[in-house]
Amino acid sequence: MQALRVERARREAREVISLRLVHPRGLLLPAWTPGAHIDVILPSGKVRQYSLCGDPTDRGAYTVAVLREPAGRGGSIEIHDPALVGRDVGVSQPRNHFPLVEAERYLFIAGGIGITPILPMARVVEARGIPWRLVYGGRARDSMAFVTDVKALGGNRVELCPQNETGVLDVESIVGNASTDTAMYCCGPEGLIKAVESACQRHLPPGSLHVERFAPSDPSSTRPQEPGKGFDVELRRTGVVLHVPPDRSLLDVVREAVPTVLSSCEEGFCGACVTTVLDGLPEHHDTVLTDAERKNNDTMIICVGRAKSERLVLDL
Repeated sequence: MQALRVERARREAREVISLRLVHPRGLLLPAWTPGAHIDVILPSGKVRQYSLCGDPTDRGAYTVAVLREPAGRGGSIEIHDPALVGRDVGVSQPRNHFPLVEAERYLFIAGGIGITPILPMARVVEARGIPWRLVYGGRARDSMAFVTDVKALGGNRVELCPQNETGVLDVESIVGNASTDTAMYCCGPEGLIKAVESACQRHLPPGSLHVERFAPSDPSSTRPQEPGKGFDVELRRTGVVLHVPPDRSLLDVVREAVPTVLSSCEEGFCGACVTTVLDGLPEHHDTVLTDAERKNNDTMIICVGRAKSERLVLDL
């Protein structure tokens, strides 16, 4: 975690503001790849995850864009506060659970603020000279961020679809017309993602679709379906052993010894509380880790994860 300064806030759409984050001493920032996100610790102490939406070749700054959500948990309201400019915020190393794979061609489908991880992907693909297309939907044109940027980047390869002008996206046609060598990326509201997932099952080979969600697809999917058993957790760096009863989360218990442990969604989809497992067998209930990461069992999401073994040893 490092302190970065909010150098600039810029309105990108009616309810969307972008922040440019720089090192206070002008140092270069850690490199990142399209699809990556960062944890941001706001002055209030809230931890939120935001997709990096700038240029991956720009090592001098990170750019994030945030939709104002009055009914949310307060992070977006704080981001939209003009007083944040000039202040320092804690920022994690970039992490990428939505990487850009190699492909012959790409089809990007973005809905609303879902354009944020897609924009740097389009920039990189364009620089590589690989064929691509973007279909970008939103409620209204003035609610859609980075419209000028994507049009300047892709021209007629970018299809803007404000719902109040063009209606609901015809996902079946969009996906059905894609060639089978296309890598498809989708980010946006859950209804859009589910429609794209359904169409891809009918029209494209398995593994063609890559999605990123800003909420769990099913709130119950990240919770154990049956009451779990208690287990012990050893925090190796802290030097304590704690008991996790069936009715408490691992994260809650860990906080007793490490109150500064990072977390945000506490529903298993953001990845803020990813933790290294040194010993024991974790029970995964998140939607963040890949199948390979789950098989390796050397990391877990502790807000919803539990243990299959009698004892877990964590690198905390």
